[in-house]
Amino acid sequence: MTIKTETRRLKANSFKRSICPIACTLDLMGDKWTLLIIRDLFKGKHRYNQFHESGEGITTNILAERLQRLEKAGLVFKTPYQTRPVRYEYHLTDTGKTLDTVIWAIIEWANRQIPGTNKPKRSKMVKS
Repeated sequence: MTIKTETRRLKANSFKRSICPIACTLDLMGDKWTLLIIRDLFKGKHRYNQFHESGEGITTNILAERLQRLEKAGLVFKTPYQTRPVRYEYHLTDTGKTLDTVIWAIIEWANRQIPGTNKPKRSKMVKS
């Protein structure tokens, strides 16, 4: 499923939507957790337990739902790394990788505007 398809689905299931690109993007990833999961993918985390241990305190049901939403939107794909029980690794798709500029824009803004935020190095972020 592409971002366009997911956005249409979100629009169809919403009471009121617009064609504003910001509103459409927020429909897809404007909740508290989605960008943090994408951040972790850029930091080289790929497994469910790695996301869960990130420190922000995401619950397992929310994590599972967000990963599924990102996969349906075409931003993430999963591959099995264990068969019994089946466990998956998650990776950014090529479309998901284009979010690196968005992540860095947010980091740079926070570093300028919010005292006490850490200043990660781009070399620490990977192309998942």
